[in-house]
Amino acid sequence: MNAITSQAGNDSQLILALSKGRIFEDTLPLLAAAGITVTENPETSRKLILPTNDPHVRVLIVRATDVPTYVQHGAADFGVAGKDVLFEHGGEGLYQPVDLNIARCRMSVAVKAGFDYETAVRQGARLRVATKFTQMAREHFAAKGVHVDLIKLYGSMELAPLIGLSDAIVDLVSTGSTLRANNLVEVEEIMDISSRLVVNQAALKLKRARLQPIIEAFERASQAQAQPA
Repeated sequence: MNAITSQAGNDSQLILALSKGRIFEDTLPLLAAAGITVTENPETSRKLILPTNDPHVRVLIVRATDVPTYVQHGAADFGVAGKDVLFEHGGEGLYQPVDLNIARCRMSVAVKAGFDYETAVRQGARLRVATKFTQMAREHFAAKGVHVDLIKLYGSMELAPLIGLSDAIVDLVSTGSTLRANNLVEVEEIMDISSRLVVNQAALKLKRARLQPIIEAFERASQAQAQPA
């Protein structure tokens, strides 16, 4: 057990790691089901550690890609992270008890309209693929027997095929409106994406009495949300 994990385990506080935006908003009803309310808005507050109505629970605001790392090393006891982020991270040292069924979208391959993706893949051509999800893209195309040159980007992914930087992109797609607005088409779905609850393994042992009721409340609330109206 490293020093950070030991310190987190001995603290009476519970620290939840969340990212701003959709995951934060979708997690609020789950927290409410556990009787927890975040008392400051991360969009307007300059604080990176937000208080809640429970003096023993605080919310750590971090980048979405950093959530698994904070939880793995014990700087946070638990967190919420997308399946895409966990896939890239590898999930080492994390307990993943619940698929929360929130922030749903899909990981897909998209190309510029008019690009013959099926022919290129069938002929075994070497594709240039822009993505920030390099591990997922590498495994997807390797399973298809397609050779790819991966170009790692962090933003404006849709621009890459338009200016000839890549033949295709691998990115998250929700409604597809951004693709259509940039003359791109979705040609292949890799996997459905949703967000999961992740828990530090040491914290689960040392703080089980406090963590378990929250995990169970999250699970009940997520199952209720997933039920058809």
